[in-house]
Order: sequence, then C-alpha cells, then structure tokens
Amino acid sequence: MNKGKVKFFNESKGFGFIIDDESGKEYFVHISGLIDEVRENDEVSFELQEGKKGLNAVNVKVS
Repeated sequence: MNKGKVKFFNESKGFGFIIDDESGKEYFVHISGLIDEVRENDEVSFELQEGKKGLNAVNVKVS
C-alpha cells in the first residue's frame, strides 16, 4: 500500500489527484477507485493500477 495526500478532488466530476508521500509523484484517482469518501488534504493509503493514461490510484482509503 502506498501512502499519500489528496491534492485535489472534484466531487461533481468524480476525479482528482493524490500525491505519493515517498516519490512525490502525482496519481489520477477516479471516484470508482475510492473505498472511502475523500476530501482535499486527506491522508490516504492506496494501490496503483495501470490505466489508459498511466498509473491510477485505486482502493483509496482515508488513513
């Protein structure tokens, strides 16, 4: 499990971005990849899965 922080999440459009704590990389997250409801600046744990445009955060849970 990776750990990170929600940089941005647009509830009406259902997507956002998470910044990985270790690498500093930014990953796309879609509402379908969420386990918990997230807000900006939430500390989260997540897994990475290959998507159409690179790695996506999935199984996102608030830490």
